[in-house]
Amino acid sequence: MAELAQKLPADVDARRQHAVELRRWLHRHPELSFSEAETAARVVSELEHLGIPYTYPGPGGGVIGRITTDPALPAIALRAELDALPGSDHADPAYRSIYSDRMHACGHDAHMTMVLGAAAMLAQNPPDGNVVFIFQPAEERGGGSRVMIDAGALEGVCAIFGGHVTHEWPTGKIMIRKGAMTAQSDRFYITIRGKGGHGARPHEAIDAVVIAALLITTLQTLVSRQTNPVHPSVITVGKIEAGTAPNVIAESARLEGTIRTTFPDTRDHIHKGIRRMVEAMGELHDAEIQLELTQGYPPVINTDGEVELVRECVRSLYGQDALRTSPHPSMGSEDFSYYLEHVPGAFFRFGARRPDWEPIPLHSPRFDIDEGVLPIGAEFFDAIARSALRHYGSPTS
Repeated sequence: MAELAQKLPADVDARRQHAVELRRWLHRHPELSFSEAETAARVVSELEHLGIPYTYPGPGGGVIGRITTDPALPAIALRAELDALPGSDHADPAYRSIYSDRMHACGHDAHMTMVLGAAAMLAQNPPDGNVVFIFQPAEERGGGSRVMIDAGALEGVCAIFGGHVTHEWPTGKIMIRKGAMTAQSDRFYITIRGKGGHGARPHEAIDAVVIAALLITTLQTLVSRQTNPVHPSVITVGKIEAGTAPNVIAESARLEGTIRTTFPDTRDHIHKGIRRMVEAMGELHDAEIQLELTQGYPPVINTDGEVELVRECVRSLYGQDALRTSPHPSMGSEDFSYYLEHVPGAFFRFGARRPDWEPIPLHSPRFDIDEGVLPIGAEFFDAIARSALRHYGSPTS
């Protein structure tokens, strides 16, 4: 960290302090998807202080800030997310969520702080080109990136960049890989209708709980025994509802889960397998079982040229040792993928764990960040915007 700090701007102490205060305010005031009114208002306040023009349609929408030095020059977009997650916050009491049922368990408070920090640097020393700052709603639930695309956030944009904090690497490391960064995300909903009865007379009933339990374990064989083991895939049943009393055989049950895949053929295979197993289980137990499959976020597919720009920036700022890669994509999902269906871009990960910390997964109530990552992220977003503008440095056609 000391080596990195020496390479940050001379007024790093003031910027670091403001970044910490901003991130902690955001962390204390989390809001769920499409309800980020107070969060958006704070982002708007920061942009106004910097003198950066913006648009904001109100709750349910996102904030788009723009630095325009010459409309004829290309624009680069930097993206952050406004929303938090349901859950109880176990972070440091100094900045723990003021709400008992929601928290920033995925680092979006850090991402907003980083992009706003880069906005301050870019406003102070405008680049040769234009920069769009996208603060989107509902990354966690609802695909808010599509709201921003519909609102014109990508108009004139040549490339887009986004980052995400993680405990997988310590602070000061930045990971990027070519191709798929995240998995395809799909959801399934299984409704089982059997025949209720007395717990003492199971032969008179069709037990929806037993069928649900069999399905939970059987579905796992689609990955463990029917999918190529070198093709990463996951099936998780995350929610089950059934039963009314200990001595009553449940007449109905409902399972909800997620499917994560990295290859289209694997995804099709698993979808077909779930349909086949559900049909067979209904036939086997004389139950009515309904299946609903919904498509989630597509995989984030980084474009090669933008990956190289990120790598060059990491090496230039922090040296080769700071650059990390991964042989496999994350099995998580990200709606940054929708931006990449329209323009080139890259999604990368900031190490945000102190060396002496136990790694904590994202979405855990104990997830927190090393706040030393905040000035690094701001500097890096500033640098990648300038580097990309130089790369695209001819007027847009």
